[in-house]
Parts: sequence; C-alpha cells; structure tokens
Amino acid sequence: MRRRAFFLSAATAVSCARDTRPRLNVYNWSTYIDPATIVRFQQERGVRVRYGTYEGNEEMLAKAITGNSGWDVVFPTHSRLGPMARNNLLATLDHRRLPALNNLDGRFQQPTWDKGLRWGVPYMWNATGIVWNRQQTATPRGWTALWEPALMGRMTMLDDPEDVIGACLQKLRFPFDSTDERQLQAARTEAISQKKLLRAYLNAEVRDQLVAGDVLAAQLWSTTSAQAMRSQSQLEFAYPEDGFPLYCDCAAILRESRRYELAHEFLNFLLRPDIAAANARAADSATANGAARHLLPKDPVLYPTDDVYARGVWPPALPAAAQRYRDRLWTEIKSA
Repeated sequence: MRRRAFFLSAATAVSCARDTRPRLNVYNWSTYIDPATIVRFQQERGVRVRYGTYEGNEEMLAKAITGNSGWDVVFPTHSRLGPMARNNLLATLDHRRLPALNNLDGRFQQPTWDKGLRWGVPYMWNATGIVWNRQQTATPRGWTALWEPALMGRMTMLDDPEDVIGACLQKLRFPFDSTDERQLQAARTEAISQKKLLRAYLNAEVRDQLVAGDVLAAQLWSTTSAQAMRSQSQLEFAYPEDGFPLYCDCAAILRESRRYELAHEFLNFLLRPDIAAANARAADSATANGAARHLLPKDPVLYPTDDVYARGVWPPALPAAAQRYRDRLWTEIKSA
C-alpha cells in the first residue's frame, strides 16, 4: 500500500471509530466526586461525560459568563446562584425531571438562598470554624481564641476575605455579612491587630502543618479539619459560639447548555442515596442528601447537631458596592 493510501485508510478508520454517544460536559470543584460515579452514569445512560475541574468560583464564573463556555453542569457555591441567575447564566430547573429531589435533607429542601430550588440542587456543604491541638491549646469557645498571644507564630487564618472579615465581625458581635462601614472598619482594626500573632493566611495547605504540630490552632473549613483530625488524634474542631458561616455548593445547569434533558438526568443521578454517599466519602465532605446520610457514619464535625447548626449563617451575595468596599479592606489588611 502506498503511503498516501495508508494514511487515508487510517483516517477513515479513526473517523468510523469516533465516539458518537451523547456527551455531557460537567465542570466541578477538584476532588469533589467519586470517579466511579462518572463511569456508572456513562454505562447506565449510554452517554459519555467530559469532566473538568476548577479550584474556585471565580475560575468557573470566568468561563460561564461568556455564555459560550462549552459546559453544561457546574457547581457554584450557594451565594453565587442568585447573581448567576440574574445575569441569565442559569437554566431554570424542571422538577418533573428531578423526582429524587425528595432525598435532600430537610434543611436543603427550601434553602434561604433558593427557596424553590429553581436554580441549583444542593450537593455538598461545609462550615468554617476553629481546629486546634487539644494537648497544647485551651478549648476555644469563640473567635476571640484566635487573638490569644500564647499562640503567636503557631496560628493561621484562612486566606479568604469573606471568612476573615466575617470572623472579625462576629467576634465583635456584628453580623457576618454586615455592610455597615463603621462595623467593617472595626473588623479591619481587629484583623490588623491580629496579624502580629499569625504565622500566615493559609487555606487547605495548613492541614499538613496542623498534623505535624507546627500550627496549634487555625481558622479552617470543617471538611479540611476533619481530614486533618483523621491523621492527628490530638486535633479537635469547634464551631464558635459567636457564630460561623455555612457554605453549600449546588449542581446547576448553565443556560447555554444544549443538553437540558441529559443534564437533568445527571442531577437526578447525583441525588440517588448510594451515589451521594459514595461522592461524600470520596470528597471527605458533608452531603446535602438526607437519604445518603443513613449510609454514612456519624461525624459531629461534618454534621453538627441541630443546636450547633442553628448558630450558623448562610452568607448571601453582597451588593456590588459593599463587595468592593470589603475587597479594599482586605487589601489594606494584607498589606498592613
């Protein structure tokens, strides 16, 4: 066979072998699903899934806002759903295509951020609190414990303006989501006064330092704290008495999607108790699926009791002007 003829034949063979199954494009947080979930969905539905990951809401939004991202299903945090819907980025959910919605925990059947579940299906959730080494640190009751001089150089706060400024506000008994400039300025003062005590502003990467004993106390998410606690028995987690924020990531369908029906099938698949439980185990996170909870061990860090949960707040999306003001305060705090 001549060289040209060989290549033409090979190209024809590749073309014939091309996967013609319907395709769904799913864009999710990293390490937030059991890999077997995607395989099972493909096998059961006879489809293929293009699966991509991101590390933050802003990364996902930068693509979604173009209206031509190529993604069908995304997982925005609850406070992003409203702004995304107002900017016509989300498709309205068809509950007739989601019969498994009744598997959601009662707390998530009509959440404050989306009472009718028009825009997103609650998927995983967590909270921010304090993780500490019980052998070397007194039990923290409120955020004020992270201003303790004895912890100088062995304590961290999250590298996140919402969480840090929010903790400062709650320490002062102000609302976590305050937009009052006087209250925010008071929170700025608290944060700057704390800086001399901090080792650093760190996110999930502080886990290893907690396990090693280099950091004795940290403002940290409940999920990451639970992971650290499984590696270091001296660590414990506290939900501050003066309040704490709660966050829920939700599965949503982008308005640009041309696979509306298949996207609903995927969301309903995620709502199956066995699938939701497997995803929660793989992600080491708390599921919003009440039916799946019965398949998982009890964990007071991931699933606080009702009286503790009642102290939490679901931060809303802030008005643009208030968000810009907070962003400016954060810049001042970091550079002080």
